[in-house]
Amino acid sequence: MKVCMIITDGFEEIEAVGTYAILRRGGLEVDIYSLHDDRATGRFGLTCCALKPFDRFQDTGYAALVLAGGPQWKELEADPRIQKLLKDFDAAGKYLCAICASPTILGRAGFLRGKKYTCFTAMNADFGGAYQEDYAVTDGRIITGKSAAASIDFAFAILQAVAGKETAEQTKAEIYYQEAK
Repeated sequence: MKVCMIITDGFEEIEAVGTYAILRRGGLEVDIYSLHDDRATGRFGLTCCALKPFDRFQDTGYAALVLAGGPQWKELEADPRIQKLLKDFDAAGKYLCAICASPTILGRAGFLRGKKYTCFTAMNADFGGAYQEDYAVTDGRIITGKSAAASIDFAFAILQAVAGKETAEQTKAEIYYQEAK
């Protein structure tokens, strides 16, 4: 099973790298695309190299699209190719996953209407859905995460949706993950 992640300069490192690591640990193939060339630098200076250039994007059977947060959300939202990709994934019945600031992209595009969701609290607006205080929220094929601190819960929600509960639970056990009480 495959997942597509899109980042650009200003991505939140823990949200992208942490999610990537959990999904890979759970056996998913994850392709990371950069809006610019083959690299992107996060908001705290980590540069990821050898990424797939988004201008060569091909949907080769992805089950989900993942958007990390951070200041990059503005550039992702403004890019018409990303808006088209969201619509294409939605029309194909694939998962749309966004964390921290990036659920704003989904909300402004209408994907959160009538859905339960979460996002960075200060970025919540009237998206026509029901905001939740949880770290990760799954409603149908929409998966949202609250903040950088929620990266592990967000990643496990994606892993469970795409690969199944058994795979998610096995992966949690491998890293000694215990949900907060």
